[in-house]
Amino acid sequence: MTSIVGWGHTPFGKLTEETVETLVVRAAREALDHAGIAAEDVDEIVLGHFNAGFSRQDFTAALVLQAYPIFRHKPATRVENACASGSAAVYAGARAIEAGDARIVLVVGVEKMTDTMGPAIGDNLLRASYLAEQSNVKGGFVGVFGDIASQYFARFGDQSDALAAIAAKNHRNALDNPYAQIRKDLGYDFCRQESLDNPRVAGPLKRTDCSLVSDGAAALVMTDDETARTMRRAVRLRGRAHATDFLPMSARDATELHGAQVAWGKMMERSGLQLSDLSFAELHDCFTIAELMQYEAIGLAAPGEGAHAILEGLTEKTGKLPVNVSGGLKAKGHPIGATGVSMHAIAAMQLCGEAPAGMQLASPSVGAVFNMGGTAVANYATALERIH
Repeated sequence: MTSIVGWGHTPFGKLTEETVETLVVRAAREALDHAGIAAEDVDEIVLGHFNAGFSRQDFTAALVLQAYPIFRHKPATRVENACASGSAAVYAGARAIEAGDARIVLVVGVEKMTDTMGPAIGDNLLRASYLAEQSNVKGGFVGVFGDIASQYFARFGDQSDALAAIAAKNHRNALDNPYAQIRKDLGYDFCRQESLDNPRVAGPLKRTDCSLVSDGAAALVMTDDETARTMRRAVRLRGRAHATDFLPMSARDATELHGAQVAWGKMMERSGLQLSDLSFAELHDCFTIAELMQYEAIGLAAPGEGAHAILEGLTEKTGKLPVNVSGGLKAKGHPIGATGVSMHAIAAMQLCGEAPAGMQLASPSVGAVFNMGGTAVANYATALERIH
C-alpha cells in the first residue's frame, strides 16, 4: 500500500506575484523538506494540472524539475481529469508505487486561474461539461450546476436553507485555515438572502453557493509502507476507488450523484470501513448543492434528505461527521489542479495532528476525501489513516 509522508501547501487565492512555475516549485520544495526526503531519492513525479486555457504555458510536467536540478531525467507526467486532476495525480503516484516502478513519488497539483478575465473563466470551466449539449448554457459551468440545483429543488423542494447553512459552515471553518482564500464568517443570514452583495447567479444558486476562482498549489511525498515506517510520519491510503460516469447529463439522473455513490461505496468496501468509523471528511463542494447531494451519495442521508445532515448539525465541526473543516472549496478556494492534492494533504495534516490551530480536530483516527471532476463524472474516494 501507499502512504503520504510529507506535504507542501501554498495559500490559495489571488496570487498576483506567482506563476504556475513558481507555485509548483514552492509546493514541491516544501513537501520534500517536510518529509525529510532528498531530491535525488525521488523516483517519479506526477503533476495534476487542468489548465484548459487558464495558462498559456501548457506541457507543464517538466516544470517540477525547476525545483531541483537533480530532478533532471526523472520521469515526470502531467495528468488531467477536470476538477479531479489532483486526485488523478495522487492515484497515478500510488499505482507507480504499488506496481513496484517507484519507491518515492512526488505528486504536485497546481492551477493559476486569476490572470484570466471573467468571461474566459466561464468558457474554460465549461470545457469540463459535455459541449455537445451544454456549450450554450448561460453562466458557463455555474449554469450547469444551477440547472442541477433547479431539478433537485423541483423534485425534493426548496433547499435554500440547507445551501445557506452549508456555505455559512464552510466560511466559518475557514477562519482557522491559514491556507484559505476567504477567512471571513459571512454568517447564515447573508448566505441565505439574495442581495446586491450576494446576487443570484444561476438557477437558485447565489454567489455564496459558488466556489472561488483561485491560484495555488499543493504537493505530497508518497512511498511504500515499508519505507514509510522509517519516516517522521506516515498516513496510509487505506482504501481508494475511482468511478467514471457518463459525461452527458441527458444520460443520467441529475438529482443524484450516482458516480460518487459508486466510488464511495467501493472505497468503503475496500477499506473495511463503515461511515461511523470516519472522524471527518473533505468533500468536493464546488457548489453548495454538490455538498448537499454528496451527503446522500456517501450514505449520511437518504435521497432527497441531505438537508437534514446540515440543518441538524451532523456535518459541523462538532457533529457526527465533520465535513470540510478546512473551509472546503467554497472558502479555502478551488485552484482546479491543486484541489485533489490539497484535500489529501489536509486529511494527512489532521491525522498527524499537524493541522493549523483551531482547524485541528481532537484525535482523528480515519479520514476520507471525495474529489470529483465535472458534474460527478470523474469520482475519486479515498480513506486515510495514520500508521505512525
